[in-house]
Parts: sequence; C-alpha cells; structure tokens
Amino acid sequence: MHETFTITEIYTENYRAKTFVFDKPLPGATPGQFVMAWLPGVGEKPFSIMGRDPLTLMVVAVGPFSEAMHRLHIGDRVWVRGPLGQGYTLQGQHLLLVGGGYGVAPLLFLAHEALAAGYSVEVYIGARTAEEVLLAEDFVNQRQIEMGRQRATGNGHVTLHITTEDGSRGARGLVTQATATAIATQRPDCVYACGPVPMLVALAQQCQTHALPHQLSWEARIRCGMGICGDCELEADARTAAHIPPGWRVCRDGPVYTSMVSLK
Repeated sequence: MHETFTITEIYTENYRAKTFVFDKPLPGATPGQFVMAWLPGVGEKPFSIMGRDPLTLMVVAVGPFSEAMHRLHIGDRVWVRGPLGQGYTLQGQHLLLVGGGYGVAPLLFLAHEALAAGYSVEVYIGARTAEEVLLAEDFVNQRQIEMGRQRATGNGHVTLHITTEDGSRGARGLVTQATATAIATQRPDCVYACGPVPMLVALAQQCQTHALPHQLSWEARIRCGMGICGDCELEADARTAAHIPPGWRVCRDGPVYTSMVSLK
C-alpha cells in the first residue's frame, strides 16, 4: 500500500543526482532497505533509503521515471511503498564501508546509525571522476543536519578515503585497490558495501581471503521489488564468486546479502 509523501527540500548533488527530503519519517526503515516510489502516469521504481527521519532519497537520472522525479518541485507529492527488503546489521565495533558510484546513499544512512551507536567507521568512496564523488562531505561534517538528514549523536569516529579512476580526487585507481590493503592490514570487524556488481564481487573475494564478515547490497539489480519478475537474480559467475546460493533474489531475499563468516 502506498503512502503519500510531500517534498520539502531538493538538493542537487551533481549533474545526474538529486536528493529529495520529504515531510515525514518512514517508521521502521533500516539502512540497506529500499522503497518503491510511484508517480501517477509515470510508473514505479525502487530507490534505496538515504535517511529515515525524515525520509530522504537520492535519485539519479538514468531513465524516464528518475527524469520525471528530477522535474518535481518542493511541495509536489510522491507515493511510496515500503520499507522493503533486508538491510544491514551492525556487527562488531570497527566497520569498513565501501561505496561505489551512486551506491553511497544507503551507506550514509548506515554510517549515521553506526556513529550514533559509538562505532568506529572507515569509509571508502570510489568514483570515475571527482565530479562523480557523492556525499563525501556528509560522512565527515554532518551537512545532513542542515538538510534534514539524520544526525549522528554518539561518540563514533569516521575516517574517509576517496579514490577516482582518473586521479582527479583522492587516490588514483579503483576503490577495491584501496580496500585490498585496508582489509588485509586493518582486519575490520565487518565490511559493508553498495555499488556496481564487479566491485561487490571483488570485495566479496577480498573478504573471503581474510575470513572477514561482509554485508553487500546488490541493490542495482532491484526491479519489481517483490522478486516476481526474476530479473533481480544474479548471474551465475557473480553469484558463485560471492558465494551466494542459487535462487537468491535481490528483491525478495536482499538487497543485502550477509556472509556467514564468524567474527574473529
């Protein structure tokens, strides 16, 4: 069943991404879950939850629905169904978060929850260029307070690392090159990630090598939001590499897949 939300704030993050803040919270939402947003005459699409109170979504213009969202204004309404899916669970004390491209949105929500609870958070953000690095400042200076986003009030600590493929910001290279060193030397209690499939596969293999727990969100594969269409099932090579069982569907069983590796 859909509930009506009214837009109260809109922020342009970069040339393709906007953040929408709504007029009320989404009770019960946890980091890593998603909602289905509906616009009359346009359709319905899934979006990861960037903040719970108030509901906050980051929308990247990649198709007709998201482009229609980008044409909305403050005061316009969006119909939302959710929260849906399986999210992240806080585990251990030293957490390593990895966001690739537009996958940073649910990790910002997770970081705020972790910091409020007093966790130590190491954040790695990877992008192709400096222009495509998203939300980096929100992880460290709490710009979200001004934007109606959740405030971290605990004694947690966050350290931020940025990589870009062209070297225009932070370290040059893939984010998984940086995480390989961090995972091997720091041995965090749990690794959390959201981003493109190749990045998630590489992270899963790095964690398996060092027997580290990991919770990976495969949200990019969400389609119908209910696991009915079957398009969200991962390809066999990615599923095998990440040690995910056959039949696991992102919409129905995820989007977060939690490894069964025990804490050290």
